[in-house]
Amino acid sequence: MTIRVLLADDHAAIRAGLRLMLEQAPDIAVVGEAADGAVAMRQATALRPDVVLMDVRMPGTDGISATREITSAGLAEVLILTTFDIDEYVFGALRAGAAGFLLKSVEPGDLVDAVRHVAAGDGVLAPEVTRRLLTAFVAAGPAPASTTASPALGTLTGREREILAALGRGLSNADLAASLGISEATAKTHVSRVLAKLGCNSRVQAAILAKEAGLA
Repeated sequence: MTIRVLLADDHAAIRAGLRLMLEQAPDIAVVGEAADGAVAMRQATALRPDVVLMDVRMPGTDGISATREITSAGLAEVLILTTFDIDEYVFGALRAGAAGFLLKSVEPGDLVDAVRHVAAGDGVLAPEVTRRLLTAFVAAGPAPASTTASPALGTLTGREREILAALGRGLSNADLAASLGISEATAKTHVSRVLAKLGCNSRVQAAILAKEAGLA
């Protein structure tokens, strides 16, 4: 099954390089390009790609705003690919529903693998970002019980809370299935239900919620 990718970056040379790297993979096809966030949203609506590779800093509508619109509408998974690993970009993008965050220094093979993981429903974070994200959560400690997420958390079954806790630990669908003794397809179904109940647009958003609620 071919993974359809939309490239959103304001530099034509970067888009050309990304297209070249991705189309070396037999299971990936670049179906469109956008030079700003507004065009990316229109292209995502028209083309319905599986994954949008999104830059953060673009003229007009920025990548974080575009990510929020695309994921909330369920148009595609979004993988942030940027030169900058500034904390406000990382947290902003993940809270907006991005399924992952990578730096443009990523190796071609790792980028291809990341696109495949995101298309399959898993989250992907650059090692530098993961380290700082976890440090920030440890420093902040669990959120108080009065968070806006608590009513939605109360709707989860016991198994769904297990799933959410596993997402908070960064488990992939395969890891989750192995740890709970269920099939990968069943794990994916559970994850989808948890995301729907919590109103999350990505498993990374759910992982953040799990951390904030002290479940992971």
